[in-house]
Amino acid sequence: MHPAKSVILFTTASGAGYGLLFLLITGHMFGVFPSDSTLGYSGFGTAFLMISIGLLSSTFHLGRPERAWRALTQWRSSWLSREGILAIVTFIPTGIYGLCWIFAPNTSISLLLIIGIAALLLCSATVYCTSMIYACLKPVAAWHNRFVPACYLALSLSTGALLLNGILHLQGKNALLFDMMTITLIFVSVIIKFYYWNHIGETKGISTVGSATGLGSRGKVRLLEAAHTEANYLMKEMGFQIARKHAKKLRNITFISGFILPVFLISLTGITQNTSIGNLAVICSIFFGAIGIVTERWLFFAEAKHTVSLYYGAQSV
Repeated sequence: MHPAKSVILFTTASGAGYGLLFLLITGHMFGVFPSDSTLGYSGFGTAFLMISIGLLSSTFHLGRPERAWRALTQWRSSWLSREGILAIVTFIPTGIYGLCWIFAPNTSISLLLIIGIAALLLCSATVYCTSMIYACLKPVAAWHNRFVPACYLALSLSTGALLLNGILHLQGKNALLFDMMTITLIFVSVIIKFYYWNHIGETKGISTVGSATGLGSRGKVRLLEAAHTEANYLMKEMGFQIARKHAKKLRNITFISGFILPVFLISLTGITQNTSIGNLAVICSIFFGAIGIVTERWLFFAEAKHTVSLYYGAQSV
């Protein structure tokens, strides 16, 4: 599949934003984070900014962005529609929780608990719906598996944790416990991602040229002559190809930049006594993490093959 820049930005930015909201609210509910207005402003502000950037960028992939609101009407059958509705609804409990955190720290604990649980469920459901936009597509074997939702949820938390860890360090808060939590989430993410890569490497789609044309029972089927003299829309969007050596190189970039370097840099912030070095390290961890997640998401689209490519020369998907 052709990796669209707008969709890559949408899935990575909004995913990190929801992960940040989830961790902020969870930490506050369990007393890990105090009702500090500075942390509230910076944490919720960063999360809402990331989510807004992601949601706005998703409209650029539409042929008629001004009609994006119509997608919300198909919630009975469309994961995209469900994701859009949940993304809007999630602003309500998360926004209320943020306002209570900043302006009303003495709000009833039971009331905050109800709002917080609703916010956590909606954040999780929104990211899950985003993943199901792709995981529900049976014609794309690389997406139609249980590892896709798991990857989206885990990477949402790990990238959100990188952002929150940076906010905590830059505000001079003792973040040793959260350093360990961030590293743990990164390890969980890389394990799930390796399982995903292993799955798509060993599992091929059930469709072949023979099954797609219905001629498989008569013997081996091959393309005699191309249907077009030049690439058309389907070939560009659905039949995007990436060389195996390039895919391997990009996977290494994802692994090193998205997982290894952030873990090393976060560990460095925990052992260094120099605040300036620690702050620089945590900023770099976010920078390299961003490179890693963007590369990972580009590969997620580039390595996926749609069944329609069988009609244009591919032997299998």
